[in-house]
Parts: sequence; structure tokens; C-alpha cells
Amino acid sequence: MDIVNIIRNVANKYQAVFYLITVLFFIFGLRLLTSPRTARRGNVVSAVGMLIAITITLMYHGILTYKLIIIGLAIGSIIGAISAYALDLRAIPQYVAILNGFGGAVSALVGVSAFIQKELPRNVTSLHFYSAISVGTFIGTLTFWGSMMAFAKLQGLITERPVVIPGKNIINLLLLSISAVSGILLVNDPYNIYYLIGILVSASLLAISLTIAVGGADMPVIIALFISYAGLSASAVGFIYLTHGLIMVGSLVGASGLILTRIMAKAMNRDFYGILLGNITPPEMSKLQGGEDIYAGRIKSTTPEEAVMILEASKRVAIVPGYGLAVAQAQGPVRDLMAELEKDGIEVYFAIHPVAGRMPGHMSVLLAEVDVPYDKLKTLEESNELLPDTDVAVVVGANDVVNPTARYAKDSPLYGMPILDVDKCRSVIVIKRSLSPGFSGVPNPLFANDNTVMIFSDAKPALTELVKEYRELRT
Repeated sequence: MDIVNIIRNVANKYQAVFYLITVLFFIFGLRLLTSPRTARRGNVVSAVGMLIAITITLMYHGILTYKLIIIGLAIGSIIGAISAYALDLRAIPQYVAILNGFGGAVSALVGVSAFIQKELPRNVTSLHFYSAISVGTFIGTLTFWGSMMAFAKLQGLITERPVVIPGKNIINLLLLSISAVSGILLVNDPYNIYYLIGILVSASLLAISLTIAVGGADMPVIIALFISYAGLSASAVGFIYLTHGLIMVGSLVGASGLILTRIMAKAMNRDFYGILLGNITPPEMSKLQGGEDIYAGRIKSTTPEEAVMILEASKRVAIVPGYGLAVAQAQGPVRDLMAELEKDGIEVYFAIHPVAGRMPGHMSVLLAEVDVPYDKLKTLEESNELLPDTDVAVVVGANDVVNPTARYAKDSPLYGMPILDVDKCRSVIVIKRSLSPGFSGVPNPLFANDNTVMIFSDAKPALTELVKEYRELRT
């Protein structure tokens, strides 16, 4: 017990210092997360920072005994470790959505609990206290239900297609107004629980309305936005009890999430401000060109046996992974292909688009899982400098991120979207199950180019056959 009292006394005396240390851990952790090479260390550093913040808060307020803190840490660590190791890497976006939802739910529950208990901290006015409860509960509820809707769409529990409610913007504005009015009334009459219920119901309906109108292809952008909202809800909860660490860390996460949302909006050619209103619905698929005029008589199908001839004569090869690689779990064969090519002195690199897959970093995580060296992973900018001087690009399950119409077709939903300049390579090998368009619904003229050949197959068996044929060619 002596050591516990010492820790509590230190927490009481230097609480602000420990919270500042926590923020520094988070900032340093975020910095490390910007590179695949240091991302794991970034996770560890951030986790240590969170551990410090939780421990200091619980000890400072005397909320729990050290025994309960240890039990809670043990249970949470076991659940987190098991779920992380059991996670299918194709489901990373869904997992992130669930974690965001839990963060929002916690903020909302803390707000509800504070409202019920009505125990104002020292030097906190009623206006301050109940205003923070209103804001924290609103953002937390919005984050929870929005994240759950995103999870349901990505998991296929509900349709991935946009469901646009007639008069959506007016309805959303009305729901937002109801939340704001309920919050103002709650501050003026903190003993009326119906005002809190008004916030909870209107925020829930607003979250559903905003999210259901977004298609599955754009859901990663919404998830990034909810990361920001989860941080802002935590910051609002910090204002309820004047917990400076929660205010600072929540603000940091909120700002980081908004930056990520803006980066993804640019990479996917979406309007950042439209995202905030849920107005990122792409054109209906039926209104888009079917592709017959582009593909008719121009598609050149090939086999792995013929494709290895192209690879064998090359000096530099780019591998462009897409969501099809993740679905097929083909990261192992693609690594084997890289290894075989490098045995012959062929330079190989991976051209990674920021939104290839379903989340930023999705492809990098998949490739890191099979020990592809980090220096082989090139960003969009780095790749586009190399692609014009690359002999062969092997496109595995990517579509929209290599579609040249993004440069010139002003009536296309892809117009203005930064893409990988795969069509500038000397030869292109596309591994794809069919000519079906990507999430945008736009046909890809890359597939009909004179220098492009198609292998119509799932990524895993096609790559496995490529590796086999290349080995036989070398022997």
C-alpha cells in the first residue's frame, strides 16, 4: 500500500506533467506511424502513452484501487491481443470502425453518467458542466452509430450501395438543429432527462442518415472522419471533469483524424466539405458507360506461361497491389514472385496508392505481413517518378487507382483523382477476374491499351502459376 500511496501522491502533485508526457508520447507515436518501417514502434509508444494517462487519471481521482486497475488492464490486453491476432487483414477497416464506435460509446456513456450523478467538480460552473455533457454526448453518440453503420456496410450486413433519403440534407439539418436545441435546453434545465434523450435520439438518427448515404467504396473516408469525431468526443468529456490529459489527447486525435480525412479526400477525388455533410455519393452505376466501346476487340488475354516471357526480358518491374490482392490473400505469392525476379538481378518495387485496398496503409500492412522489405514500398509520388522508366507493371486486383480517365474525362467521377501512371510503363500485365469496373463503376481503358495483356484469374492462383512458370523458365 505504501507504494500505491506514493504513486497517488505523485499523481496528485504532477498530474499536468504526466499528461504532457502522454501527449508527447502520442505525438512521437504518430510521427513513427508515418512510415511502415517504424509503424510498430509507433504503436508501442502510443500504447505506453495511453497507459500512463489511464493510470494517472484513475489514481488521481481515486476512481479505482490498484487491484482493479491491474485486472482491467489484464482483461483489456487479453481481449485486444486475441482480437488483433485473429483479425483477417481484409477486415482492418471494419475493425477500425468498431474501435472508433467503442470510443464514441464510452464518451456518450460518460456524459450520461455525469448527467445522472450531477456531481460538479470544483471550480466548474453549471453552464460549463452541462454544456460539455451535451457536446460530448452528441459527438460520442454520432461516432458510435456512424461507426456501426460503416462496419455493417463493409462487412456486408447491409447493402454497400448508397441509400439516399429524399431531402437528406434538410433532414440532416433538422436533426442537427434538434440536437443543438436539446443541448441548450439541457443547460437551462439540467433536471429534465428528456432533453438528454433528445440529444441521444437525434444524434443517432443523424449518424445513420449521414452514413447510409455513402457507398462502400467511400466508407474508408467516413471511417477516417469518425476517428476525428472519436477524438473530439473524448476531448469534450475531458471538459466535463477538467481532465487536461483527455482534452489534449482528444484534440490531438481529432486534428489527426481531420488531416487523414483531407488526405483521403484528395486521394479519392472527394469534396472534403461534402464529406462532412455525407454528400460524397458517386454517380449511379446505371448512368456510367458500360465499357463495350472501350474494350470491344482490343482486350488481349494471356496465360502465365506467356507472361513470364515478358518478365524474364525486363530489368525493372513494378508490382501494383489492389483490393483484389487482399481479397485473394495473395501477398505470399506476390512476395515469391518478387524473390524469383530478384534472383535474376531484376529490380522490383511495389507501387502503393494511398487508398489501394480499403484504408490508408492497407497494402503496406499486407505486404509487411509476409516480410516484404519496407524500402520496396514506394509512395504514389515515388512510384510515378519510376513508372515511365519501368519495363513491366504487374497490376494485381487494382482498378480505379490505375484508371487513366482520371486525367482527362471531366464527366467521370474519377476526374482529378491522383492515380498511378501505370499506362506509362513499357508493358503492363493485369491480373483480374473480369473486366468489371471498380467501385467507381468507370471502365478502365488501361486494359485495352496496346501494351497491356490480361490474365483473367483470381490473384492467388495466377501469381502462384507465374512463380512456378518463372522457376521452370530459369531451370
